[in-house]
Amino acid sequence: MANSPQARKRIRQIERRTAVNTARRSRIRTFVKNVELAIAGGNADEAREALRLAQPEIMRGVHKGVVAKKAGSRKVSRLNRRIKALSV
Repeated sequence: MANSPQARKRIRQIERRTAVNTARRSRIRTFVKNVELAIAGGNADEAREALRLAQPEIMRGVHKGVVAKKAGSRKVSRLNRRIKALSV
């Protein structure tokens, strides 16, 4: 258990940041799920629109440090590749 005032403050700060990061991560997962559902439905236009909405959310997670840079880019790239495969 933290004994110093600084350590107690850090614990409070960490709890707040954890809540924010959890919400952000959940939001990213929701947007990605919407893209995957559109892909599973076979609707390329709907999937493209869902990706257009999901991409900034994923990149925002990257900039905020919730998702690693390469992981975010990889996620967007793979979703985009799956959407392109629908169009062909």
